[in-house]
Amino acid sequence: MSDTVTFLRLRPAESINELWAATRRREGTTTVEIARLTMEQRQEAIAGGLAPVAIGADTAEPLAWVVDPSEVAPLVAAGVAGWRLTVVDNGDRAAVIDTLARSKAAFLRTGRSKVGDAASIASLPGLDIQVSVFVDSPEEAARAVANGARDLLLRGWDTEGLGELRVALGGYHLVERGPLPPKVTVDAARTDLPPDLFTFYLAQVDGSGAARPRYEWAPGMNADAPIPPGRFSAQWGDELWRSHSYELDLSVLDSGFAGILRRSLEGQRPSRDEIERLFRARGDEVDAVAAVADVLRQRTNGEVVTFVVNRNINYTNLCTYKCGFCAFSKGPRSLNLRGEPYLMSIPQVVERAVEAWERGATEVCLQGGIHPDFTGDFYLSVVESIKHYVPEMHIHGFTPLEVWQGAETIGMSIRDYLLRLRDVGLGTLPGTAAEVLDDDVRLHLCPDKIRTAQWAEVMITAHELGLRSTGTIMFGHIDSPVSWANHFEVLRRIQRRTGGITEIVPLPFVHMGAPIFLRGRARPGPTWDEVLLVHSVARIAFDGLVDNIQASWVKLGLRAGGRLLQAGCNDLGGTLMDETISRAAGAAHGPEVGAEAMEELVRSIGRVPAQRNTLYELVASTLVTPREA
Repeated sequence: MSDTVTFLRLRPAESINELWAATRRREGTTTVEIARLTMEQRQEAIAGGLAPVAIGADTAEPLAWVVDPSEVAPLVAAGVAGWRLTVVDNGDRAAVIDTLARSKAAFLRTGRSKVGDAASIASLPGLDIQVSVFVDSPEEAARAVANGARDLLLRGWDTEGLGELRVALGGYHLVERGPLPPKVTVDAARTDLPPDLFTFYLAQVDGSGAARPRYEWAPGMNADAPIPPGRFSAQWGDELWRSHSYELDLSVLDSGFAGILRRSLEGQRPSRDEIERLFRARGDEVDAVAAVADVLRQRTNGEVVTFVVNRNINYTNLCTYKCGFCAFSKGPRSLNLRGEPYLMSIPQVVERAVEAWERGATEVCLQGGIHPDFTGDFYLSVVESIKHYVPEMHIHGFTPLEVWQGAETIGMSIRDYLLRLRDVGLGTLPGTAAEVLDDDVRLHLCPDKIRTAQWAEVMITAHELGLRSTGTIMFGHIDSPVSWANHFEVLRRIQRRTGGITEIVPLPFVHMGAPIFLRGRARPGPTWDEVLLVHSVARIAFDGLVDNIQASWVKLGLRAGGRLLQAGCNDLGGTLMDETISRAAGAAHGPEVGAEAMEELVRSIGRVPAQRNTLYELVASTLVTPREA
């Protein structure tokens, strides 16, 4: 977006230790710049939470460099990516232009009196840089931006000062960055940064590469989400932002962005690229997306909020796959993985299904690891056995991965195997094992798992055979708005073809126990604004295609789930009884919530609770009572 202004909160320093860095971090600083950076100083900065940036080229490797034009060539020759470089405008215009053109540096740092000249360089064809300048007040910032600066360097600014800056630059999108520009992708950072710097970088950024907000909350934590009282977005922490009550007004937004939302309200679904643009919303734009999503929710679902009484049965945590996000599955005991491996017998699975029925459940959800001894016959036997003892129980089971593996192990086609599952009593399929349907992400997130085309083959075939499914997305790890938009487009293509998806279920990544996070290879879950956007954009993207958008209380807690009910969601999912997968990843919520608690939450926001079955048919009563044995 050309009307975006970034800012960096930094401190120059001659030396550094962890305590100093931690103190500056608490004050809001993200980056420290040091001449003659040593490896010890780099480690102290990282330990204290500050990004180490070197002034000059002759230093230990930093996250980024600030260098004179004469120092750039050796770094470029050594393979340093241009997005790690800030070139200092030293006054020799020809030398500066030559350096920028050859290095593809991200920033040109200049003085306040020279912003206009630097901006004229930045405007040259063939360059993609931002003019960067130190400013000490909102007034100085406004003048610098008026003269062409698009990156502001802030020393010692507090939270309220940022609120004043946002007001002073009211015509621009204000985005906080770290030492690297937001355009850097995870793939580029993974390739070019040393492992410790890559881990640090991931901890500091959101899915768009901008700086993460300062709050400590993440999905799965036993803490309230940082939701402002009168609005949706938690991008800013100043009092002006948090005390303001948002009201939808598309006229004050960027015309292109407002056009997407206006057309959505008129019944025109956004294109794939427009979906990506919605995912890149910031601040007031986030509020607008949520507000528009809720208008569409009300048109489609009215004031009814649904939930299902169900039980999750995770029949084994032994798995042959090595998905980086999964803290639930275990390998063989010889691998010394955390937790005890287990495998339920079929009678144990049936016992849990019978107990669930007696407690009022209408659905059991069957999911587990891919046990090395499993064949497709195991899944058939489980369904057949549950139906024998509880014929009226709806069986929602087996991800496309389990179906693919099951068919393969007994030499059947996907279609024939799904027919057998359907005929013995399988009711619907969960849309999990999708994670993010973008194979560039799956290559690193779940490298040995089925790819997008295989997942789609199972789902399309199931739908053609009358087996409906949910559609899920698990987000907030190594993904981005690009992959989220790709994922939604895959699901939309399937739904246009089959109409078989009953609901969209966004699943925020719970990072605390996830192997990929513990190895320093993923972000610590999505931000609140990202959680909000994925749910709200789902309502907008699937308007007229999928009527139901679910908020996962297991990942977020009931309070945050309740807020999402005001941002496009109409369903709270299931009571679960035995949720274990999110708990294994470190989630504090669950493993069960009663129907009464769901009803109380729904009524507290002025909506009407209703119990449904798996296919979104309402049951006779919203009050759930155990069945007589």
